[in-house]
Amino acid sequence: MSHGICLVTGGAGFIGCAISSQLAKLYDRVIVVDNLHPQIHMSKRRPDALYKSVELLVADITEPKTWDSLLSDCSPETVIHLAAETGTGQSFSEASRHSHTNVTGTTMMLDAFLRHDRLPKRIVLASSRAVYGEGAWQSFECNTVFYPGQRSREQLAASKWDFDGEPLPMQAGYVRPSPVSVYGATKLAQEHILASWCNASGSELMILRLQNVFGPGQSLINPYTGIVSLFCRMGKEGKSIPLYEDGMMLRDFVLIDDVAAALIMAAHKPGIMEGVIDIGGGIPVTVKDLAKQIAEIYAAPEPHLSGDYRYGDVRHAFSKAQNTGKGLGWEPKASLQNGLRSLVDWIENRT
Repeated sequence: MSHGICLVTGGAGFIGCAISSQLAKLYDRVIVVDNLHPQIHMSKRRPDALYKSVELLVADITEPKTWDSLLSDCSPETVIHLAAETGTGQSFSEASRHSHTNVTGTTMMLDAFLRHDRLPKRIVLASSRAVYGEGAWQSFECNTVFYPGQRSREQLAASKWDFDGEPLPMQAGYVRPSPVSVYGATKLAQEHILASWCNASGSELMILRLQNVFGPGQSLINPYTGIVSLFCRMGKEGKSIPLYEDGMMLRDFVLIDDVAAALIMAAHKPGIMEGVIDIGGGIPVTVKDLAKQIAEIYAAPEPHLSGDYRYGDVRHAFSKAQNTGKGLGWEPKASLQNGLRSLVDWIENRT
């Protein structure tokens, strides 16, 4: 067991609960700070999935008093920064909320560490593939790499979903970040803020850019939590799953168990190189194929094209299997099919 304290911001959510039992075995104390936002939590009650020995402070990370109270009697050795507003589409209509939590909340935490002289040895940030935006594409004509940027309103209205080329895997160090949503911009800001602060303070920094995380424990009431749980809910209700655009958007799905393992390694593994690591399944799947698999599991009607689209959604997003987790010694273990089965079984056991 490691001797010390691990602090997890936003740790009462989906990912935080998934890592709580493992963290409790590695640290003397595990402290979670979470505001138990109603979009994720139906009540202010402590989540059942949060490991029993983990200490929970229900508070707002954007408030200085939260940090003054917390750091008055503890000095975290490791910080896992999960707290964030995550809705891509929602971030356009509630930009200030996303910026306040994701950016101001991060800087409030860092200011408090200095104010109380509680510099952590290592900070792990759960970042997002949203920082890449549309990422890099390779042109069909001249075989060159280009960055298409955000799809315009005119392009989407004309149902011109793709760019003239082939999408490339999202790889840290090879594909430059270029977010096309407010959410993605705030996550990239988190990365930059933490990188400059840790460089100046001497704290180690690990940044994990997560692809689409899904699995048991995911919120079934949050409409912005992810399409896998949303599709499962529709399939269970016997509904035809609606597909945006033409349904051929590529996504990379990674099971929560594998993400938890990556975060634990990033937080606790000695001697790892600091930097940015992509965490995904490494196998691109179309949203249409995902919907079909879920519809078959529930014997629901065939998915259908709804004719809708959403500003800020990227056309394709996926990591590269050979490079995913490189530098951490991590690789995903669960297939999409096995992950879907575990999620479906969990949903069934809840009802």
